[in-house]
Amino acid sequence: MPDIIEGPPKADEPQAPLTHRLAWFFGLAISGTLATALVAYGLRALLRL
Repeated sequence: MPDIIEGPPKADEPQAPLTHRLAWFFGLAISGTLATALVAYGLRALLRL
């Protein structure tokens, strides 16, 4: 059975470019913020009913 979770990268593997890593970081940060805001405004709308 193949591993479900990959282990850490090997020492000799090159890292992804910095721009690629930063794009992932900011993409995840923005999507997490938007998801939190969506849940908060959804709950707020439910409480106003």
